Amino acid sequence: MTVTRADIEAAHARIAPHIRRTPVMNLNGAFGHPGFLSLKLEFLQHAGSFKTRGAFNTLLSKPVPEAGVAAASGGNHGAAVAYAASKLGVKARIFVPEISSPAKVAVIRSHGAEVVIGGARYADAQEACDRHIAESGALRIHPFAAESTITGQSTVGLEWEHDAPSLDTVLVAVGGGGLISGISSWWAGRVKVVGVEPEGSRALHAALQVGKPVDVEVDSVAADSLGARNTGDLVHAICSRTVDHVALVKDEAIREAQRILWRDYRIASEPGGAAALAALISGAYKPQATERVGVLLCGANVELAKLAELTH
Repeated sequence: MTVTRADIEAAHARIAPHIRRTPVMNLNGAFGHPGFLSLKLEFLQHAGSFKTRGAFNTLLSKPVPEAGVAAASGGNHGAAVAYAASKLGVKARIFVPEISSPAKVAVIRSHGAEVVIGGARYADAQEACDRHIAESGALRIHPFAAESTITGQSTVGLEWEHDAPSLDTVLVAVGGGGLISGISSWWAGRVKVVGVEPEGSRALHAALQVGKPVDVEVDSVAADSLGARNTGDLVHAICSRTVDHVALVKDEAIREAQRILWRDYRIASEPGGAAALAALISGAYKPQATERVGVLLCGANVELAKLAELTH
């Protein structure tokens, strides 16, 4: 499958009335990079993450059955589906694993969705969601391995290029890979797209290394958002053509990025949302001095008590 620029432009036109056009912060000489740096502030999106784009694109491009929609989620995808469903008058059932952040589960419930604890890990929640869909006929909204999801997430790239043209490289955090699949489809052949994964959760890195999707163990501070065990065939097929490489970051680098974002910019970022910046500040990705770099800050659903522990 190929997501074309025309597909992305059509998706943006479809969802634009329902999403926020999130701003960029263009800087010079920040975070140890002497050159131009553009931060895309996607954590300001409705429901706290980029996932809202894919949720709206799916709901607006597919028929919704009487049973409504269902999704499995570590938190952000569920919050996005719940938000989009509430705005469009659709009932939603979200299956979350026990490891989900209480802050994220609270956001899901705040948008009126039914929350079901679907097991210890994300894979267990997905199995419970699959059973519900088979029994009820509800519309599945997959967090990453679906064309409508990927095309919705790709609209981040369209907006970003308009607000920060002539970027050389963009750094994008990777969980299941739907976001980077979309963004790299927009910039394919024009801008270097680098994925960023925690060392303890490297599904895309492993897939690109082996040449096919493979299961990985997941153990990271960012596991509730960057914790997919397997990218699936669709994400791998796109990223193997369009992603330059994947940089791996330590959990401590992610925590340090969270600390710096709060200390210097008063940005409250969840671990997954700070992972792309962690690659820059830790040296996992080292740009040239004149390289125009974009960093995607993609999620804000952080537990404030944990953030307070980090920053004091």
